[in-house]
Amino acid sequence: MIVAVADQSAIAQARRMATVVAREVGFDETASGRVAIVTTEMATNLLKHAQTGHVAIDRVMDPGGDGIQIMAFDKGPGILDLARALEDGYSTAGSPGSGLGAIRRLADDFAVYSRPDKGTILLARLRRGGAEAGLGLVQVGAVVDPYPGETESGDGWAMVEPDIGPMFMMIDGSGHGPAAALVARTAATAFQSLRNSNCVEVTEALHRTLGPTRGGAAAVAYIDRPNRLVRFVGVGNIAAAMVSDGQMRRMVSHNGILGHAAPRIREFTYPFGNDVGLILHSDGLSSKWELSDYPGIMAQHPSLLAGALVRDHRRSRDDASVVVAKAKV
Repeated sequence: MIVAVADQSAIAQARRMATVVAREVGFDETASGRVAIVTTEMATNLLKHAQTGHVAIDRVMDPGGDGIQIMAFDKGPGILDLARALEDGYSTAGSPGSGLGAIRRLADDFAVYSRPDKGTILLARLRRGGAEAGLGLVQVGAVVDPYPGETESGDGWAMVEPDIGPMFMMIDGSGHGPAAALVARTAATAFQSLRNSNCVEVTEALHRTLGPTRGGAAAVAYIDRPNRLVRFVGVGNIAAAMVSDGQMRRMVSHNGILGHAAPRIREFTYPFGNDVGLILHSDGLSSKWELSDYPGIMAQHPSLLAGALVRDHRRSRDDASVVVAKAKV
């Protein structure tokens, strides 16, 4: 969920929301207190340095373990000297200057992407029990935001990680609200049980499973490490792209509504080189973006790109979700 930060009241709202998510994840009182401090510092920094921005709060669903992800993004002046900004006591806003340093110390994962006059994206992840970020062979970042005024999203995603490569699923339930959220939950539960199937088999199974629901758009992407291929099946308007060796290639989906009308369920394959990344997002984000607008961002934590796309390309009247994954090959 995303909170717009434009005044002091939004700081308390973001803190309350983050604390609720932390308790849902299973954080104890001490860990929930860390979450509250990090969220407060992030929202306060937005007001001090950019005057306005957004705080996004999501559960962590990657192999690093259960936890919470807190991001702040703005379109302010950016951070001219990041190394100095992370030093305790340094400030450009007349404050004690402990904000970024405190966030970095309290977080299990911390990352920043900032460009002069283009704004800043700040990431902090905290894990239950302070678990180490053992990310295995895949690193994942995501942001999911419900339709304005709704408390649950009709968009959702899930991943499984068999030995030979991870598989990802994104679902965009038709419409929004509780009925669309039911589609997302149903698809995610079914997908988790299909970890040993190929992309076509998974998509066909989801099509059958979603028949009693209102259905939706879906995409299934599988990083086939032994064959150095991304295997992809898309039905409906989930945007998908593959990144390898610094080059981005958009992937092909067919028209349809999974669960109701999916006339073509076809797998496309895309070879990759020395590295591979995936970007999946629903039509709650415009597809008119280019990776070249964010130089160097794929070398950093994938959540930073997810945050950048939400910040710059979020449509206001729909659920929105974006997943960015990087896999070691």
